[in-house]
Amino acid sequence: MKKFLFFVLSLTALFGKTSAQEIGIKTNLLYWASASPNLGVEIGLGKQTTLDISAGFNPFSFSGDKQWKHWLVQPEFRWWTCERFNGHFLAAHLIGGGFNIGNLSSFPFSIWDSLEDYRYKGHAFGGGIGYGYAWMLGKHWNLEAEVGVGYAHAWYDQYSYAEQGAKTRSDGNKNYWGITKLAISFVYLF
Repeated sequence: MKKFLFFVLSLTALFGKTSAQEIGIKTNLLYWASASPNLGVEIGLGKQTTLDISAGFNPFSFSGDKQWKHWLVQPEFRWWTCERFNGHFLAAHLIGGGFNIGNLSSFPFSIWDSLEDYRYKGHAFGGGIGYGYAWMLGKHWNLEAEVGVGYAHAWYDQYSYAEQGAKTRSDGNKNYWGITKLAISFVYLF
């Protein structure tokens, strides 16, 4: 966490002196609904542009040896149609992370054929474009919604579904086209 805050302060020093509502700290409620803690920071670059960097992870195993372990980092450049942190915005983002998922009967936006029978462990990288809207709830609070679509490439190993299961395939690759970002976030501006 200290390294993350140092990174944020370094970026603000790089882009100039900060004043009111030039930085936002946020959390995506949809990630929390999937038991995935997350945090993001958004920094004003200009009157209509910001840089958003969000990260999330899920280190948990669930009952019945179900797993949706993952981590991800998603930097995003935003162009606001009116002023930053208010109203409509268009975005371009990258996404990267790692995963260890398996023994699930269904998985949203899945590119995996047989999650009930196998566990997949690997990494993914991609990017996309997005559209969002931010509602000002007060001087320091926003509610933000965004959807993004794009491409991601995953490389993985396949295991029998249990955590300690045997490797059944090495060097698997998958390509995914579809939703790459979905967020409903609370934002604190300062």
